[in-house]
Amino acid sequence: YAEYYGGHGFGSAIFFDLCRDKTIDGFHPDNVCTLMSSPLCGTLAPSASGRTEVQGIGVQSFPIGWYTRSNFGGRFSPNLKYAGWDGIVLQGKADQPVWIDIRNQEVTIRNCRDLGLWGLTTYDCQKAIWNFVGRTAAYGDWVNARDDMRSTQRPAVVAIGPAGENLGRMACLIHDASNSSGQGGFGGVWGSKNLKAISVIGTGGIKIHDPKGLMQARMWVKDNYVYNYKSIRVPFGEFRLQSAPVAIEAKSLNVGQRPQSCSGCIAGCRQRNATGHGNETNCRTSRFYTREAHSEEIALKAKDLMNGYGLNAYEVVGGLWYLTELHKRGVLGPGKEVDCPLDFADLGSLEFAEQFVRMLSYRNDGKGNPHPFGDDLAEGFFRATAKWGRQEKDMNAGILLYPYWGLPEHGYDSRAQLDWGYSTILGDREVNEHDYVTLFFDYLYLHHAKVPLPASVEEMVKIYTDKMVPFEGDILMLDYSTENMYSEHIAKMVAWQRYYSRFWKQSLLMCDWRWPDFLNRYSSDLRGCTGEAEPKILKAVTGIDISFGEGMEVGRKIWNLDQAIWTLQGRHRDMVQFADYVHDQKYIPDPRVYGVKDYPLPCHKDGKWEFADASGRAIERDKFEGFKTRFYELQGWDPKSGYPTAETLNALGLGHVSQELEAGGKLGKA
Repeated sequence: YAEYYGGHGFGSAIFFDLCRDKTIDGFHPDNVCTLMSSPLCGTLAPSASGRTEVQGIGVQSFPIGWYTRSNFGGRFSPNLKYAGWDGIVLQGKADQPVWIDIRNQEVTIRNCRDLGLWGLTTYDCQKAIWNFVGRTAAYGDWVNARDDMRSTQRPAVVAIGPAGENLGRMACLIHDASNSSGQGGFGGVWGSKNLKAISVIGTGGIKIHDPKGLMQARMWVKDNYVYNYKSIRVPFGEFRLQSAPVAIEAKSLNVGQRPQSCSGCIAGCRQRNATGHGNETNCRTSRFYTREAHSEEIALKAKDLMNGYGLNAYEVVGGLWYLTELHKRGVLGPGKEVDCPLDFADLGSLEFAEQFVRMLSYRNDGKGNPHPFGDDLAEGFFRATAKWGRQEKDMNAGILLYPYWGLPEHGYDSRAQLDWGYSTILGDREVNEHDYVTLFFDYLYLHHAKVPLPASVEEMVKIYTDKMVPFEGDILMLDYSTENMYSEHIAKMVAWQRYYSRFWKQSLLMCDWRWPDFLNRYSSDLRGCTGEAEPKILKAVTGIDISFGEGMEVGRKIWNLDQAIWTLQGRHRDMVQFADYVHDQKYIPDPRVYGVKDYPLPCHKDGKWEFADASGRAIERDKFEGFKTRFYELQGWDPKSGYPTAETLNALGLGHVSQELEAGGKLGKA
């Protein structure tokens, strides 16, 4: 804790020590998979109490499964803390399918056979464990986990579904209704270890250094920087959760609903529906089958199917759209070029959705019969298209959007949203960090609502960059113009995001949708609480008094540790390349996605700041190579290889990491 605090830093340090051969495949028994809490988990830290960080060698990316991360919300990490544990480390493989039963300090590895868990959906698995640990207590009753252990909570369970059991590369971990660790294919990793689920229930407490200070910090954030139902100021809501939660934005659904949140949250971005279907779905999960379904009820039930079988929504949502496009073009169907058993005449029915989900999960035709199509899809759409001989053709046609590491586009195109694309290609996974996306969405929502900007563009970007320690004051970090897209300013912008995320977000587990808080419409001066709030909350909980900048330096250390792991896995700067279409084709926004034909971002042109269209451009190969050099030099890495150097690692207290790189012939030259 003194060095890494918890969460991602803890997980990377443990992985580095325990996984001796970093080049193994993610399905190998020696793969080390960690689930980590943080010092803030289980406390009243605002929107920083309920997340769990998952790490290990993944199986989703290409050409290899990079050491990667994911996380999920809910109440798992709080229960882990209440049981007296800070994290879980998984290594090896069980001889038979098992699940882990944690009740305070009592940890038992149990055979799945006794409860018939293997083969169940994530929902049915959790229910079976609730009944076993809770001794069939009805909802709302006291749970007697042991004769000396009573709780008002059911055990917190994270489980895999049939997709993970069958080693699907799109398989994820599911906790409660829709808290999912999606990216990385960790459901398949657990399946390879014969691990079905982990259950934890705790009746202990967490010692808070300054309880009064923590409550004051929480209420200070809530009262000054977060929406309330009487003061939602902008139609559509704003992207950050200082405004209306998704549950309110989704009022167009003709179902009764109310907000739901992870433990300790001050906003509540998820929803619970009166129907009981589609509960807790949010963001990409909420988009599965929404366009295709014949009714809202079918759409909500389809989302439950995807969660129950344990599938990654990012791949599944885009994958179904891709298959539909192939069908429209006469390429895909029974006996066609891509032999597919799905009947697209039935698209929109619940039966179609269930067959599709079962096909991905069981590697068959979705009806229990062997079929190579299901096996192809379970390997992930990127690998499947390579097998079908369609990969380059369909990427160039704009119907297969996989710009980096064999992973799907989120919706923020790399050629416009530079932070998203650069952070992903320089990292391990589709970044899914919304730090700067708020500028795009704030403008977009205001544009739709015909509401003026709260300040000039220059004032807005200055509010952001003033908080971007240690690079504060460089306003050009948020200049998305074509002239600036390969500059050292953009390199610093990407670096800031990497440091902030590795420490404040992923080690202290502050929610991505709430933090950082740059520009805030509920603040008297539009300035959010980032920079002041994070260290104040940490100090109240732990007594550790560090500045915001000192936390950023810890993030830089963790970022370097991760880069060293990728280097040991075989990464070289020559591998850090976008798909060809990102370089060869100009980005043109799809008006169906955001309802506009351009991609407005802050741009500095002719001495003036404005929101200008950042689309209509490609990432030029030679200029991107120059950007990589500038980024590596900024990190203190070898610009010729991208390898970390001894000087940089030693200065960060990572001398043992430097030694392992040197022993493997992967140490960079200053």
